[in-house]
Amino acid sequence: MKGITMQYRPLGKCGTRVSVFGLGGWTTFGGSITDRAATRRLITSAFDAGVNFFDIADVYEKGKAEKAMGRVLREFPRHELVISTKVYFPMSDDVNDRGLSRKHILESIDRSLERIGVDYLDLYFCHRFDEETPLEETARAMDDAIRQGKVLYWGTSEWTGAQVDDVRALCDRRHLHAPQVEQPQLSILYRRKYLEDVRPALERYGMGAVVWSPLASGLLTGKYDDGVPKDARMSRMDWLRDKLVTPENVERARAVQPVADRLGCTRAQAALAWALEQPGVSSVILGATRLSQLRENLAALNVSLDDVARRDLSAIPAAAG
Repeated sequence: MKGITMQYRPLGKCGTRVSVFGLGGWTTFGGSITDRAATRRLITSAFDAGVNFFDIADVYEKGKAEKAMGRVLREFPRHELVISTKVYFPMSDDVNDRGLSRKHILESIDRSLERIGVDYLDLYFCHRFDEETPLEETARAMDDAIRQGKVLYWGTSEWTGAQVDDVRALCDRRHLHAPQVEQPQLSILYRRKYLEDVRPALERYGMGAVVWSPLASGLLTGKYDDGVPKDARMSRMDWLRDKLVTPENVERARAVQPVADRLGCTRAQAALAWALEQPGVSSVILGATRLSQLRENLAALNVSLDDVARRDLSAIPAAAG
């Protein structure tokens, strides 16, 4: 895309570099976007703009996102891509088709590889912490996946700092490959857990962070200032809408507008520029349903926050949770 120069950062203390903006598949590919031509346009445009990090999960549309994104990603040179997917959430009603057991992890890897159409995953995330599976069982399964050549690095997603401490200590004692990256939620609204709890743990171990929902599911763009339209994706996600689109959060989102106006950018771009500046962030995962939306978001690379903007954005009260 004209006027955009992609930047790349390592995953913490790691040789592999990811584009500072990645493209994710949550609720979009295989979900709200089912047209193959539209899927190809979005993913190809992102790749042409320098995006090399593409993030999926097996549970996104129960495998449809992996298939939809994989059909396009297979058209690009494999060595130019950093592909991630995840394991944890139920994929069927079967009692063992969920969680972080050895059985579910090793079976899920093969299914994800087949759906995406690749021989290996660059990143494989434990999508949540599993209270019902011994941590050593999970870590050994991930270590085996790496030794088998199916995974290059494994990671955690939405784990606490204490859980990261525990798994890193276990891997050190048992001489196992340890997680190299965490995928937390991070936005101007939802920042406390990452900045106060997770980031310090990642810094201790040289881990990277690839963050999701930097626009708080669209709230920070302003499109929900006057409520949720009936045709919006959010209207079909009651659990998220009721938590996110509250009067307090809408007012917090509106507080970004004066900053954006002064910087000469959109509200979304100001919020994304803020996320890119947060310590320890390797990549910010974008979601897009339209090319215009993708272009706008990627153009946040050209937004430079000054000290006043940083102060004003950081002064916006964080949401609970």
